Amino acid sequence: CLGNLMHVDVGPHEGELLEVSAVIDNSSILLTPSLASQCGFSMKTDQLGNTVIFASIQNCFAENAGDKTFTTTLNLRLNGNQVVEDELYQVAETCHYANWASREIICDHNYMEASKCRVTVKGYVYSKSSSPQCSGFRTITVVFFTPEERLMSMTEAQERGYGITSTPSRLVVRSPRPAPETYTETVAGVPMTVSEILVMAMNVGLTICHCLIFLSQLVSLCTGSVSFTQNTITWYLPWHIDPLISSGQFKLLEVHMGVDGQRLDAAEMAARQYSMSVSGAYVIIEIPIGAVGGYYKSHVQDEQCLLSYTIEPMIELHWSDETTHEDTRYKVLLPITTPLLSQPPQVADYTVPEERVFKVMLGPLGFNVALVNITLSSEVLSVADCNARGFNVLEHISPNSSLKVFTLQVPFTDPKQMGHTVYFSYLAFDLLVLPELTPFSLTAYLEATSEDMVLPDCDLQNFHVFVKYGTSGSNFETVVGKQVLTSDLAEQYSFAENGTHFSLQVPYSSPNAVEPSFIRSRLRVVLKNPETSTNIKEFSLACNFPSRLIECFPNGTITALAVKLESVPSLNPSHLTLRDPTCGPSFSDERYAYFVFTANTCGTTRKFLRTVMLYENEISLPGVNESEEKHRYALKISCYYNINTTNTVGFHTKPGMSEQLPESPKSELPVAMRLALDDSYSVFHKLEDYPVTKYLQQPLYFEVELMESKEPDLSVELENCWATTNADGASQPRWNLIIDGCANSVDPYQAVYHPVWVNARVQNPSHFKRFEVQMFAFHDQDNLSGQLFIHCDVVTCHANKNQLGAVCNRQCSTGEPGKKAFCQIPLPCILQMNPAAHCVLRFTHSLVSMEINGAFLATNVSRRSIWHYIKKY
Repeated sequence: CLGNLMHVDVGPHEGELLEVSAVIDNSSILLTPSLASQCGFSMKTDQLGNTVIFASIQNCFAENAGDKTFTTTLNLRLNGNQVVEDELYQVAETCHYANWASREIICDHNYMEASKCRVTVKGYVYSKSSSPQCSGFRTITVVFFTPEERLMSMTEAQERGYGITSTPSRLVVRSPRPAPETYTETVAGVPMTVSEILVMAMNVGLTICHCLIFLSQLVSLCTGSVSFTQNTITWYLPWHIDPLISSGQFKLLEVHMGVDGQRLDAAEMAARQYSMSVSGAYVIIEIPIGAVGGYYKSHVQDEQCLLSYTIEPMIELHWSDETTHEDTRYKVLLPITTPLLSQPPQVADYTVPEERVFKVMLGPLGFNVALVNITLSSEVLSVADCNARGFNVLEHISPNSSLKVFTLQVPFTDPKQMGHTVYFSYLAFDLLVLPELTPFSLTAYLEATSEDMVLPDCDLQNFHVFVKYGTSGSNFETVVGKQVLTSDLAEQYSFAENGTHFSLQVPYSSPNAVEPSFIRSRLRVVLKNPETSTNIKEFSLACNFPSRLIECFPNGTITALAVKLESVPSLNPSHLTLRDPTCGPSFSDERYAYFVFTANTCGTTRKFLRTVMLYENEISLPGVNESEEKHRYALKISCYYNINTTNTVGFHTKPGMSEQLPESPKSELPVAMRLALDDSYSVFHKLEDYPVTKYLQQPLYFEVELMESKEPDLSVELENCWATTNADGASQPRWNLIIDGCANSVDPYQAVYHPVWVNARVQNPSHFKRFEVQMFAFHDQDNLSGQLFIHCDVVTCHANKNQLGAVCNRQCSTGEPGKKAFCQIPLPCILQMNPAAHCVLRFTHSLVSMEINGAFLATNVSRRSIWHYIKKY
């Protein structure tokens, strides 16, 4: 609890969609953006995916106990990349706030709220100390000053998004931002948004209460209120706010600063290098760009990546009007984002030639940037492929800011002889700015000069080492791996020399090669002074060899090669298995076992990371007991597949082969299939739009309509829907979306049906079927050809016919697939949802009520709003 605000820190939710609902009288109401601003809620998510919810303690759904104790209950639902059901969490918070000011004002980014009670009875104005409680308000009229007077009924004001409610002792007025009834007024040279409202209400004693409310808030991007230098943000807020002060005699009691709704004390402000002062007519806040409490974000402009910095400071003022003896608390939360900063990322070269590795750092970048691919001189590799090659691509986060950098190490290759050894490397980094998926790239041309005496080279089987004699001639001792190069070892390694150098050929599987494998082997060569035993030169030579232990193919096939190691001499490779013990090797001999399997078999697990899917399995020897565990053979298998890939989707309709039509066998009822732009199903793609380009995980909204029929007893049902890579519906591969009218139960991203409502275009909802699928559903099966075609078999059903066995009477395990419980209510109606539940909607002149299972709920939300909630949920 933060004074008159409640704070809920949800934390990171790993890209899953977060739905927030308010709970009142055991009912859950989804907080849409418009309802949130009307009822006093705001929500923001930072660059790490952490979500914070702010709620006024006087929000529409708070349980109020005497204007002193306020309890708000929220349902938090996570849905998205989960094979299991959606996760639902409930959080309840009770805030105590008894030290009310005569007037309380909150200015958040999406709403402005003021609460106050000032009662006039027969011309007598009661002071704060003697004023009776304004309980039992019934609002009659609302007057807006824009600045001209505009009269509006309570119902109309609520339909326009205003929240006007009463508590036992206060009247609360909440205005959305922006609102057409606001106007701009300059206060001390600063443009401020003003919402001036007069509420006329009648209390239980039939006494007229005039409650005059002023709301003020700085425009987020107004000239003169926020200014920027290269290193500092300065925010000016007038502390003598004329529209909120009725006389010239007032006293400023308190001034506080905070961030993200949380007050900061002087020590914390000093630690963050914030400053606050009251000078002349202003409260002045100064914040260093990049300070703790804010975060950086990357943007692409004119193919160049630039940074911006965002922070949400808060100012709280408390003053007293000495004429009216009323006090005001004024709280402003202002999100501030700097213009694009002139700090484009750079590619820095930190190569030390003696280490024979290019060392590169890329940055600084915002947290919202992902490194996708790295292009070397002759190939393009993903980050996972680079790490598999030993390039050591790492992401580093700055401890005191929200910046990050990437580092990369690339071994020297392709030396050029020009009297000394020169190594070259060309690198191109392919990056994405999230969540917009905006691509950009950075390039680097690297060059290093080495005077090394040792020049490495590799072929398919050997290291080739050339040691040039320097000024000291051949007066040194050579150590290969852990062994001194003796005459016997020299003969084994094909030693050869002339007057200027000697050469060796060391097999990559030699005991002197460190960490030999079928992917990479490393050889250490040391030249020692024979008299002092000190090292003259030391080199670690790394080479890649063509065979691979693990390969991941685009169609989901995975191959793995398990090699017998010296540490397990008794191992029989043919006994090795994957996690599923029934999955043994496709081929094996006394040296290795070779496995071939697909990503959805043999116990393979799938995990979603920020930009990739990770499939994991393990090769091991089954039946190993605890005493043998430390000697256990295990090879972990990991395959990464990029998520942020663009594919083109096309579809066409095709009549079902066995359509069930009503009585007349000669009648023809055409069916149309369309792709909507969003879930409102109001705008559809035109013929010239196809093929339509969609991103992975982006939803596709399909509508199927029974055309040229006005028979209300007919309904159109989807029997089967599937996707193919060409226009032939019988072609392979095939992805099943809907089977026998129900979502494919084995697909983790199941199709979701959407309800159909009567409107100007829809006269008979039963003639329509609407469903949603995600692009991701087509990704993890096989490699795509670039286009997808969606097919559906459609069945027509008659309400008065008992069509046993048809999809008309099919019941899925959870009702209609993906469909939430809802009541479809034409005014008025009773709809049987299940044998134990019903809902009734009643309307009165100014009150909407809803009865669910006998529990009566009353709300003064407008008719249009409550109708929207019932229709959608």
